[in-house]
Amino acid sequence: MIELLTANTPNGKKISIMLEEIKFNYKLTKININKDEQFKPEFKKISPFSKTPVIIDHETKTSLFETGAILIYLAEKSGKFYNKDQRTTINQWLFGQVAYVGPMLGQHHQFHYYNPGKSAFGENRYFKISERIYRELDERLAQSKFLAGDDYTIADIATFPWIARHEWHDIGLKKYKNLVKWYLEISNRKAVQTGYDLLKKGELIPKV
Repeated sequence: MIELLTANTPNGKKISIMLEEIKFNYKLTKININKDEQFKPEFKKISPFSKTPVIIDHETKTSLFETGAILIYLAEKSGKFYNKDQRTTINQWLFGQVAYVGPMLGQHHQFHYYNPGKSAFGENRYFKISERIYRELDERLAQSKFLAGDDYTIADIATFPWIARHEWHDIGLKKYKNLVKWYLEISNRKAVQTGYDLLKKGELIPKV
């Protein structure tokens, strides 16, 4: 059994969506980041940077931190969404998400959504970067159905929960027709809908 230790964040949703997609039995252990539970010594032992999510594979007694590593592990374990012939391309779009898309949109959340009015420089900088990310993803999706090509992969699973916060971004998802098409395609997957509702409280994927 897989244990998923996480808060209800885009990064956490990446993993719950993946677990639903591969139909693995898993247990959710909530980490309350508002109460700094991620900094507790017992959690830091399995997450050196005190970040969520983490998984523990109780079958192999393996723990993993960092979402890219977790997604690759689950993909290899299940044999799904990580085609051997596509891995060079999948890795590029996966690592682009974990190194660029997520962190930059995360900063945009901090300045634009959580702390508006505190730094005009921060708000403008991360709005422009986020706008560029939307444009870059849209350009890629004009060339292929999914980020790594014709097949849905862990690169898409990693990216989707961040674009699902489009209402926070105020960039206007509707302006990016290729990104919208991709977003709707993934939104309609039953496993994505179930995994997105990480806490099982009826949370719905935001509409376009």
